[in-house]
Amino acid sequence: MSHYKTNLRDIEFNLFEVLGRDEVLGTGPFGEIDSETARAILGEVERLSREDLAASYEDSDRNPPVFDPATHTAPIGESFTKSYQAWMDSEYWRLQISEELGGTPAPSSLVWALGEMVLGANAPIWMYAAGPAFAGVVHRNGNDRDKRIAQIMVERQWGATMVLTEPDAGSDVGAGRTKATPNDDGSWNIEGVKRFITSAEHDMSENIMHLVLARPVGVEGVGGPGTKGLSLFLVPKIHFDHESGELTGERNGAYVTGVEHKMGIKVSNTCEVTFGDASIGGGEPAKGWLLGEVHDGIAQMFQVIENARMMVGSKAIATLSTGYLNALDYAKQREQGADLTQSGDKTAPRVTITHHPDVRRSLMVQKSFSEAMRALVLYTATWQDKIQLAEHAGDAQDAEELQAFNAVNDLLLPIVKGYGSERSWVLLGTESLQTFGGSGFLQEYPIEQYVRDAKIDTLYEGTTAIQGQDFFFRKIVKDQGKALGLIAAEIQSFIDSEAGNGRLKNERQLLATALDDANAMVGHMINDLMSAQDEIRNIYKVGLNTSRLLMALGDVVCAWLLLRQAEVALEKLTSGDAASLGKDQAFYEGKVAAAQFFAQYNLPKVSAERAIAEATDLSLMDLDEASF
Repeated sequence: MSHYKTNLRDIEFNLFEVLGRDEVLGTGPFGEIDSETARAILGEVERLSREDLAASYEDSDRNPPVFDPATHTAPIGESFTKSYQAWMDSEYWRLQISEELGGTPAPSSLVWALGEMVLGANAPIWMYAAGPAFAGVVHRNGNDRDKRIAQIMVERQWGATMVLTEPDAGSDVGAGRTKATPNDDGSWNIEGVKRFITSAEHDMSENIMHLVLARPVGVEGVGGPGTKGLSLFLVPKIHFDHESGELTGERNGAYVTGVEHKMGIKVSNTCEVTFGDASIGGGEPAKGWLLGEVHDGIAQMFQVIENARMMVGSKAIATLSTGYLNALDYAKQREQGADLTQSGDKTAPRVTITHHPDVRRSLMVQKSFSEAMRALVLYTATWQDKIQLAEHAGDAQDAEELQAFNAVNDLLLPIVKGYGSERSWVLLGTESLQTFGGSGFLQEYPIEQYVRDAKIDTLYEGTTAIQGQDFFFRKIVKDQGKALGLIAAEIQSFIDSEAGNGRLKNERQLLATALDDANAMVGHMINDLMSAQDEIRNIYKVGLNTSRLLMALGDVVCAWLLLRQAEVALEKLTSGDAASLGKDQAFYEGKVAAAQFFAQYNLPKVSAERAIAEATDLSLMDLDEASF
């Protein structure tokens, strides 16, 4: 039996009943993918994920790749390779790329709906299969040479990596010291060491294209300190003919010099990569080509990073969803203790643990969060749909409107990644695993692996603290609150709406209070930021609350999305009868219950977070380091 439990019904509910994706499917750039086709693809990827992709999940954890320092290789096991090839053979990855690259473009909302299932079944498959998506970035930013390279990457299904982090720089990307020096033939030699590079070595494709941030030296007007001095280079593992794509057989001087021993996602090779070290391999230089012949590395790389952050949030949320569904199945079968109302009667029958109040609370916490955050991912993806449609429209599209779409997407990404990964990791350990009792600690069940695999989601592509700082300083302050204002207006419009069933009146009021509290937190933090012009140390007060704000606004947005779903569900319930609704009656009732529970359980806490933020002083920053 597969470890992976999907929730295709909820995915389709989000896409077609709440977010209205029927309106964009089969139109404009998505002409080849209508609603009927989309549903068929969803059904097939659900089956593929649950069967072929999930099949190697446990084995690849127990038998991870082993790095050979003599050959600089880390071969992937047979079972995972088979799962990976099943995904590549399905060719559904082509839905992520343009027609120019051999793709069949689909709305981002459909792509991430499929992504949830692949990531939930066996996340490293999606990671190793990043080549086509990275090729899209190369094609979008490249000159004619690079566009051909992008085509080759897709045609030959090469792997690809994003190469940012250095051992001494960590998250401070601008402190990177890897350098690039120009050659007479237009190529560049890359020298340096990078760390934590996902998929930098494997044997599932004939070549791997590294997208490397490096600092140009010896060239007037480029390079220099900080992130603005970085450029992006295409550095292949093996040299190839730039027209035909055929490998020349010559090894490039980009060698994996270590593979990390990790807590989770062990089949995903996390590598140290050394570029241009004469003492390694055959001493070859690591030759690369400047993407687009433009020194705009950090902006180009952020196109990769933004996709990766969406992936990380989706992975985390997908894991929480299957964690909950596994816990639910167990709770429905596990008999233990008498009902609480009969606890004094030693002869009372044993009941399944779903009868116990705290287990029910735990299950509804898991259900409401997993469904809320699925809605968060797909709602965010609808803004990406708007961007796709606007870009396709070209000159006819209002540039200001396109800019607004991008700003809202940028605002939501830290919530997807930071809030989504943090909530998912915590709930997997404190609720999903806990539902199993002592059995959850055993490898008989997949939850312990879920917990280990999910922890990385709060760490890579920017830790939660970094997401919080990015969210406040760049996505709110730098944007002058425009994108936040658009989302807040949508939420306020829902609160003020007279539509829907009176059963949600209390929850609307809770949402209204939480929105006011969240807006007040933003205002207070902006005041602290402005006061730092006179007293620079007040910037610490902001830094102490950026993660708090991220989580609070995540709760507000998720509550609103669930209540939107509840409104749709109530309309279905009141317009149909039990016979016509069938199994959907329980589904819709569950949607209403989840929304009400989430609002009642989480939204009152936003008032407390506001109070904490407003009471923040500098005492923590004044404390001597020796006192910690």
